[in-house]
Amino acid sequence: MEKSTKTAVLYNASCPVCNFEIQHYAQYADENGLPIRFDDLNAEIGHEWGLDADMAARRLYVLQDGKLASGIPAFLLLWAQMPKYRWLAKIVGLPVIRQIASAIYDFILAPLIYHWHLRRLRKQNAHRSHH
Repeated sequence: MEKSTKTAVLYNASCPVCNFEIQHYAQYADENGLPIRFDDLNAEIGHEWGLDADMAARRLYVLQDGKLASGIPAFLLLWAQMPKYRWLAKIVGLPVIRQIASAIYDFILAPLIYHWHLRRLRKQNAHRSHH
């Protein structure tokens, strides 16, 4: 990764929900010349992050200043880099809200999205084995 001012995001582009959200951020970052890189974990770059594909598919990861964050802390880092979303980072970063958001992400959203990911993989593998 380049200079420490660069922020990198690792996400699952094969996940419709993840891809929709991250493509929105990527377009915003591109239009505003923000130094944020978006890496699709399916492009065999997970090893650059020190994560295997399964671990990478479980949550959003952000690398900034050599530090890896995941889940809500990763979203907070990402949002803080984008002027349009700094207000969201400030609100979600408040102690009680951060705890609630982290619990919802960690125990409901991330596991649900990961379950959908595993189901898509099973369907893809079943489809391939029939050919």
